[in-house]
Order: sequence, then structure tokens, then C-alpha cells
Amino acid sequence: MPSALSRLVRRFRRGSAIVIVSGLPRSGTSMAMRMLEAGGVPLVIDGIRKADGDNPNGYYELEAVKSLDKGGPVDWLAESRGKAVKIVSHLVTWLPETFDYQVIFMERSLDEVMASQQKMLVNRDRVADAGDDARIRSGYERHLEQTKRFLAGRACFSTLYLPYREVVEHPAAASRRIEAFLNRGLDVSAMAGVADRDLYRNRTGP
Repeated sequence: MPSALSRLVRRFRRGSAIVIVSGLPRSGTSMAMRMLEAGGVPLVIDGIRKADGDNPNGYYELEAVKSLDKGGPVDWLAESRGKAVKIVSHLVTWLPETFDYQVIFMERSLDEVMASQQKMLVNRDRVADAGDDARIRSGYERHLEQTKRFLAGRACFSTLYLPYREVVEHPAAASRRIEAFLNRGLDVSAMAGVADRDLYRNRTGP
């Protein structure tokens, strides 16, 4: 595991880190992007994917990200230093190690993630086979374990793991954690005001 000193040396040589918001689909990544925007972090988005009933405040995506695992151009990364871009977890491992990254990794109950994904499919007139639930869950568990191991083992990444429930239930505390991690003088109050409990749908547990 890279030491704090090695990370500091890399940061000095390479300039500002790229802020990556990552996690499984439907884990709160769009909300985290909105919080960063409110706090004062410039975003790298293109607005191609429009807001809808599943994400009424928008998706905050960059289309070029989707070609990371296909050998697509990554020239946009150089322009992303000091800014934030959303990259779902299955693509974050394709990032080149020629940049430094501060990763805010959103974590959410797999029951809630899968329920939210199922609802999105229904809203698009598509229904997943309920018999696939165990296979999907097992795949997610393996994927998350592998991704965390990948992030921990490379000096170009520093990572803050942030539970989705913590953000919506204690937004001020979560915003302070983000500011302490990024250390960019963010507007914590504005960030906390973004977390919307009304959008915490598909909740499991108390």
C-alpha cells in the first residue's frame, strides 16, 4: 500500500488531483456531484444525459467516460485536474496511472442498490429476472472487493468511502468529511443543503 509520503511526492510533481466520484450505479454518485458543485468544485460534465424521474436533479455525466474500457481517447483527463468527474466503479480501474486521483466512493446497501436498479428498469418498461438476484449480488460483492483492493494498491489513488445513508441523514457531517478529504476550502453549508432526504427512495432497514 502506498505511503502518505509517496502520495505527497506524486501530488507535488503532478499538480492538482482529479476528483473522481465513483460507486455502483444508483449509489448516490449524482448527489455527490451536486454537493461538490455546491461546495465550489468545478465539474466535468456534458449534459448529454438529461434529468428524468429516476434522477430528477440530473445525472452529471461525461459521455467520454463510457469509453474508458474500450481504449477511447482520454485527453479530457488532462483538463480535469482540479475538477470533479463521475466514473462508475466498473470503469474506475481503467483510469491511467499518469494522473493523481482523489476518489469519493459512494457506498450503499446492495438491497437498496438492486431495488433502485429494478425500479429504473420498470420505468423503462424492462423487467429483470428476479431469479438473477443472488447472482447479481454475488457479482457486486466480488466487484466491490476487487475495486477496493485496486484503489488501495496504487499510489495515484486516495479514497474516501462515504455511505449513502450517512450523507442523506447527516449531510453536514458528511460534507465536513468531504472537505477534510479534499482540503479545498469548500462551502460545507451549501454542500449539506443539497442532500435531499425525499430522494432517498428504496430504503431498507430502519
